[in-house]
Amino acid sequence: MSCESAVLYVVATPLGNDGDLSPRARQVLEAVDTVLAEDTRRAKTLCARCGLHIQRFVSFHDHNEADGVQAVMARLRAGERMALVSDAGLPLVADTGYRLVRACREGGIGVTVVPGPCAPVTALAGSGLPPQPFTFFGFLPRSRSDIEAVLRPFADLPTTLVFFERRDRLSETLRIAAAVLGPREVCIARELTKTYEEYRIGRLEAPPPMEGILGEITVVVGPPEAIGASSREDVLALIAEERPLGGAPRDVARRVQVRVRGWTVKAIYAMMSAKTEIVPDPQKRGTAKRRQA
Repeated sequence: MSCESAVLYVVATPLGNDGDLSPRARQVLEAVDTVLAEDTRRAKTLCARCGLHIQRFVSFHDHNEADGVQAVMARLRAGERMALVSDAGLPLVADTGYRLVRACREGGIGVTVVPGPCAPVTALAGSGLPPQPFTFFGFLPRSRSDIEAVLRPFADLPTTLVFFERRDRLSETLRIAAAVLGPREVCIARELTKTYEEYRIGRLEAPPPMEGILGEITVVVGPPEAIGASSREDVLALIAEERPLGGAPRDVARRVQVRVRGWTVKAIYAMMSAKTEIVPDPQKRGTAKRRQA
């Protein structure tokens, strides 16, 4: 197979099963002059396992993409044939390459995608959860407040959510997601296409067992379920819980808002600003009484 000059090939590689490398991907990788790889060692190992004879690899990853784009563009303009691969799956979906593809488009250099394995789509297809529409986040932020900020806009949107997570952070991330998103189905997909591939199905409020979860993890969270708005009594009870934790009234209102459904921060703040004292009802958990100040 011959490859045109002044074209960047974006090539999907296997997630874990070498048999998923397509014949077209093989042909392109062997025909280009240079393979841009997120991790050149992993790319060389994959190519060796698959019997590919590739001479030149160049490192191209998150930490050098901004500086490396112009160097790659110069080589493409000079007629060098190049292919971009990630550590696994389809580049750009969760990995490096967006800036380079954009520069090629703006610079009149063709971009051809050689499609193939993609972890978010594979997990979605195997989860049994509604596939349309869906939103993919990549890896969520590390702090609780940042995770809440990312997920909060999707609390009432009818979309399935997909993201990557590390094993040691999985339980806490699901707890935060449950508090922000409310009751939903969840699927934990791990080691996709590999020998120990597994889909664990449960709910955000009652996650599947976490024992023995190893490897690379993709989480699929189903869309909102048809439930009513939180009651006024529930909101009052949460205000009573959150106020002793400190913070300005509007900050307290924001914390309460992520734990309820159908209430805005403004409405909760207005309730807090009323001249009433809010105390929890000791006889009934989850409700509160209002006492005139």
